[in-house]
Parts: sequence; C-alpha cells; structure tokens
Amino acid sequence: MNTQEFIRLEDQYGAHNYHPLDVVLTRGEGVWVYDVEDKKYLDCLSAYSAINQGHVHPKILEAMLDQARKLPLASRAFRNDQLPLFYKELSELSGYQMSLPMNSGAEAIETALKLARKWAYQVKKVPRHQAEIITCAGNFHGRTITTVSFSTEPHYRDDFGPFTPGFLTVPYGDVEAIAAAITPDTAAVLIEPVQGEGGVIVPPAGYLQQVAEICRKNRVLLIADEIQTGLGRTGKFFAAQHEGVRPDVTVIGKALSGGFYPVSAVLADREILGLFTPGEHGSTFGGNPLAAAVGRASLRVLVEEGMIENAARMGAYFIEQLEEILSPHVKEVRGLGLLIGVELNQESGGARRFCEMLQARGILAKETHDYVIRFAPPLIIDRTIVDWALPRIRETLQMA
Repeated sequence: MNTQEFIRLEDQYGAHNYHPLDVVLTRGEGVWVYDVEDKKYLDCLSAYSAINQGHVHPKILEAMLDQARKLPLASRAFRNDQLPLFYKELSELSGYQMSLPMNSGAEAIETALKLARKWAYQVKKVPRHQAEIITCAGNFHGRTITTVSFSTEPHYRDDFGPFTPGFLTVPYGDVEAIAAAITPDTAAVLIEPVQGEGGVIVPPAGYLQQVAEICRKNRVLLIADEIQTGLGRTGKFFAAQHEGVRPDVTVIGKALSGGFYPVSAVLADREILGLFTPGEHGSTFGGNPLAAAVGRASLRVLVEEGMIENAARMGAYFIEQLEEILSPHVKEVRGLGLLIGVELNQESGGARRFCEMLQARGILAKETHDYVIRFAPPLIIDRTIVDWALPRIRETLQMA
C-alpha cells in the first residue's frame, strides 16, 4: 500500500481528532524515521518529547522483550519483582522519597490533583470539598474532563462542559497574580516550567523560584507538570532545576518509557504521597512489570549515555543558529535545551504551511498554537545532524 491508500483508510475508519501531516511512518532508528515509501526524515517532534532516547533504543528494546517474555502484567493485586526496583531507581534519580506510577500523563495529572485535594483536607485542614487549585493560562495538562476544565483554549473546552469546579486560572509568568489568587482554601499551584503545547513559552527568569517561595509561605503545594519538560528535554533532569526549585510534587511521563509503552508517575515525599491508602486510587496497568522494566531501562540510558548534558549543549547551539536566520516571517526564537519554538508573524500564513515545506525537505516538525513551529528532536542528536538540518530550515523560513 502507498501513502495515499493508508491516509484514505485512516480518514474513513478513524475518528478525526488529529490533523497530522500527510506522512505515513513505518520505522524509526535514532533521530530518523522512514515512511512507507522509504523516504527518510529527521524527527524534530520526538512524539511530543516521548522519544528523548531516540527511536527503538536497543537497550530499552532488550529490556522490554526480556520482560514481555516473562511477565508483562500482574495487576497491583499482587507484587512483582520489577516495581520495587523502579521505585528505588526513580527515587535515587529524582530525589523524591516516593512515586506512584500510572500510564498516561493525563492519568498522572489526575492523580496529582487528587493527592493535592486529600493533602488539603487531611493536612492543611481546608473544609471538605472546598479545596482550590491555581492553574495558569495557556496550560496543557491533558484532555480529561477535569484538565480541560481549567484549559484556556476554547477548542479544547467548548463542547465538553459542564466542567469540574475548584480551579482558578491566572496569567502565566505573573507572580503577583498567583499571590493574589491564594486563599486559605488553596491546596496547590499546578504549573509547567515551560509551556510546551502553549507555544514553547519560557517564563521570566526567577518566576518559578518566586512561585515556589509564595507557595511555601502560604502552605500551598507546588505541583510541576514535567511530562514534556522533564527527563532531560531542557538540559536538566527536571526543568525546574534551572532555577534550583524542588516542587512538592512533580509529574512525569512521555520519555519515562523511551516511547515504547505508556508510563507516567507522580513523585513526592512520604509526607504527601504517603497519604494515599489502599483502595483510594489505582490502575490495572499502572506499575505493571513491563512498564517498570521499560521505565528502568529508559532512565538508565538517559543518564549513562549523557543525553541530558547533550540536550543542554545541542539545544544552546540549535537556538543560537536559529536566531541568526534572517526571515521576514520569524517573530521570535525561544526555548530551553532541545525544546525550541520558532514563533512566526501573523502575516506569515501560519506555521502549518512551513511544517509541510519542512516535510518536503526531510524534516518533521509540528505547529502548535497556529503560529509556532516546535523543534524537539531526540536528545541523542549531534552537531553534524543539526548542521544538516539548519540549511533546510533556513531555506524554508526564507520562503515567501
């Protein structure tokens, strides 16, 4: 079958809840992917930062196959020999005392919200069912009913109410707005250190540090959504570490499995995460032995192969080179590590057409918020490959 035949089948039988580029991928290796006609592309999306370790990393694949042959799933009704080791290694790398594994990032966010509410009632003594959580405009924390309840993107919300109460939204990057929104009933502030889906929005220097201090003074939990920014993407293990901040709760996912399997986790110390009791929360697949084995291998290669440090080096170089491109279409280049956004002017015609032109030149990137091209290649990318991509990006951005 050729590209058009696959597209026709997908459009006929699948729900139209995505607007993908018209490329049909069939295999990947490292930073490269190949379509069904064997055309090669540089992956500059990394499955929204789920493939930080590169496509089909051999050590993660080996761990997955080895565990799949033995015991893929046991449910949490029984113990397994991979989950305790996953817990231990997550704790050693993250610095948090405990973790709670789930599957998708959205599930992990829901877990963190439930945890914050329980903490508010059990520890802070907020009147029952009165807890409030502060979120930021432009956020993206998932697509569940609760997470779209505090989205500010109309397209994510309009046909999906009524919405979950208990959330306040303030402008992103505005410390004073967070301080003003806090009341005695505030349980937590939920924040992305960099807003990826929001257009790769990097907050002002010192913002996260100031928010953390406000939370500490007001006895409010700081929850960092590091599903996209964590695990090396920005050149640190967690993006919050760029400002020396240790949130009370950190949520991770995506690259926690290297793209092989849905794995996410909520991280916190015992005084917070230890509040959950048996039966209050769970997941049939969360913490299964296959997920734990894959997660362990994914973390190990990130650290042992220097991918986090490489993201810092290559990200700085990539951003510097993009900033030097002279184009009438480019408004701003911004980013942290290998999470980079090129914002285009309103007169450019939007980012979609530029992504399609990049596709024709062998580079796969994706638009976000209409006018931003996001570049987020696997963290294993080297300077030779960046230098291969730059002329093609330059040529595309200089098109009329």
